[in-house]
Amino acid sequence: MEIILLALFYVLTPVLILYLTYRFRTADRLGSVIIAYLVGLILGNIGLIPSPGEVINSILLNQPGVSLSDLQVMEANGEITAEDVMAFRVYKLRDLLMSITVLLAIPLMLFSTNIHQWKKVAGKTMVSMLAGMVAVVSVIIAGYYIFQDSGTEDLWKVSGMLIGVYTGGTPNLASIKMALDVDPEIYILTHTYDLVVGVFYLAFLITIGQRVFHKFLPKFPDFAEVFTAPGQKGKRPFFHVFQRRYFIPLLKAIGVAVLIFGLGYGLSIILPKSMEMTVIILTITTLGIIASLIPGINKIDKTFDAGMYFILVFSLVVSSMADIRNFGGITPGLFGYVTLAVFGSLFLHVLLSKIFKVDADTTMITSTAFICSPAFVPVIAGAINNRQVIVSGMTIGIIGYAVGNYLGVTIAYLLR
Repeated sequence: MEIILLALFYVLTPVLILYLTYRFRTADRLGSVIIAYLVGLILGNIGLIPSPGEVINSILLNQPGVSLSDLQVMEANGEITAEDVMAFRVYKLRDLLMSITVLLAIPLMLFSTNIHQWKKVAGKTMVSMLAGMVAVVSVIIAGYYIFQDSGTEDLWKVSGMLIGVYTGGTPNLASIKMALDVDPEIYILTHTYDLVVGVFYLAFLITIGQRVFHKFLPKFPDFAEVFTAPGQKGKRPFFHVFQRRYFIPLLKAIGVAVLIFGLGYGLSIILPKSMEMTVIILTITTLGIIASLIPGINKIDKTFDAGMYFILVFSLVVSSMADIRNFGGITPGLFGYVTLAVFGSLFLHVLLSKIFKVDADTTMITSTAFICSPAFVPVIAGAINNRQVIVSGMTIGIIGYAVGNYLGVTIAYLLR
């Protein structure tokens, strides 16, 4: 029963948030994504939701294919408690919602894009991608020499994992962990600190990041007229979509998004596990772009807004996982290294963008694609109210997935 109530909370709260942003100017100025993150942070830290502790984290690490029935057997044998089983249920629900929502949101948000005009910003996108990659690699290499005497064993392996996760994503982190035979405890600590620092990184970007960067970088060119499909402009109440003339076409668009999701997932299961997320993201992005070229899909009203609803669910789930208790027992050297890798690379990226005259929004979306993975690109695009950068961000994120393992392993051995 508790799991059902939690699922309903995740699914229905974004509807309330959308109503508040429509009804109240203050909420609208704050932004639906920021409100979702704040609600999630509060929910995740008031003790109402059981979070996976050391026992469950250890089981998930050593038995990645463990099922609920396996844990119930362990509970019957007295190996774990009923609270551990409930925490596992919560973990699986969050994992399911995170995967489904973002993978449905990506094609829906791409449907309304006029892809023919992307060439207008493609040049700056590539410059920003190279600048971002140079920034990540340079700062992590510098950080290795700064923190090499901090007491963390095999820091060269940590360097490899950080390059992998901050040019690609979590799948790269896990892959490099296996490739370099990283100690499980170091891997868990690195992954935990990545999540903790990532919360502050995202909070900065979705709140004041755009305003801060506009002081140093050019604004994004105004291509709204050519990037946005007919019928996608203007603000109407969120419940406007339930009118028959809008609701039926939108259901068709969601059906197409579900089909694209199914094709991406189906293709991924016939390929090696290490390529799973890369294949899914690549397939969904490619098919979403192709679908946007079909006038019957491109002109459907409110597809972007439907995608943003799923992004709000995703944001709520992700932020509710940010447990401030993770600050307990921090290893200063390793935590400092991860913090430097995230914010140091962002600072250097902005500096390079200033030199090469890359706009603020493209810089932000590039950094997001690298630091947080492509899944968070629509989140930031929604927060800064710029759907035009989604294609750029997804493209960069896919390239990052592809090169992350090579860069991580190569530089790790060079540092060794």
